[in-house]
Amino acid sequence: MFLSKDDWINQRAYALWEEEGRPDGRGGEHWQQAAREYQMLERTRASADGRDLIERLKTMGGIMREANRDDRSETPGKSTSSRCSAR
Repeated sequence: MFLSKDDWINQRAYALWEEEGRPDGRGGEHWQQAAREYQMLERTRASADGRDLIERLKTMGGIMREANRDDRSETPGKSTSSRCSAR
């Protein structure tokens, strides 16, 4: 079942209110917390087919490869194994 944004926030705010023992006068705080949680979910949600996640992983892999190239170029003559500390 798909909930609208407002319905999701309303249900989450109600759940937060119940979890805290149904305190009086805290409805605004619960609503704001639920709205923040919804925003976080929206930012981390991938597309239905996973394309968004795949693109993010490809981008992150490129960034990591570039960082590794930069690390190697800053220490000429050293292999990556020589940078590990002895235990």
